[in-house]
Amino acid sequence: MSRHLLSIAAAFVIVPSLAFAHGPTRQKTSESIEINAAPDKVWAVLGEFSDMSWHPQVTSVKATDGNNKGSIRTITYASGETMEEELSRYDADKMRFGTFIGQTNIKVIPATNYSSNVSVKPGDAEGTSEVTWSAAFYRGYPNNDPPAELNDEAAVTGVGTYITEGLDGLKKAVEAGS
Repeated sequence: MSRHLLSIAAAFVIVPSLAFAHGPTRQKTSESIEINAAPDKVWAVLGEFSDMSWHPQVTSVKATDGNNKGSIRTITYASGETMEEELSRYDADKMRFGTFIGQTNIKVIPATNYSSNVSVKPGDAEGTSEVTWSAAFYRGYPNNDPPAELNDEAAVTGVGTYITEGLDGLKKAVEAGS
């Protein structure tokens, strides 16, 4: 009988602690912006995988295979840091593409296993476009008890800022060229 009670008592101690033993959970964010230009003009700037000159953090980009699935672009940032991003989907007719970064540079984006989807569609007003950039990722520190700069909140904030700055830069670049 005491052995049975000991097993039950052990279960009450072990089972709740397992709930806290899981690693990071997948985070998501999505941002959209309205641009005062037709979708084809926006896509002409955004749809070139080897060009991110519209993103204020980016100083240069080199892509291995242009707009073809599997192309890897090496992005150099104003900070001097670099990161490689793979083109996982590309559909010029639907004006959308997807990317994946397995090994993010946490000095640029405090996240890991980052994937994104970017699309352009007609905006609400005639002659405008809506660009949506969505991302899914894990925090920058994959184990339990992450430091504050690499926890879930920091990842969501960092990725959100990266996307927002990119969309704002895209809007300025397209509207300046219209």
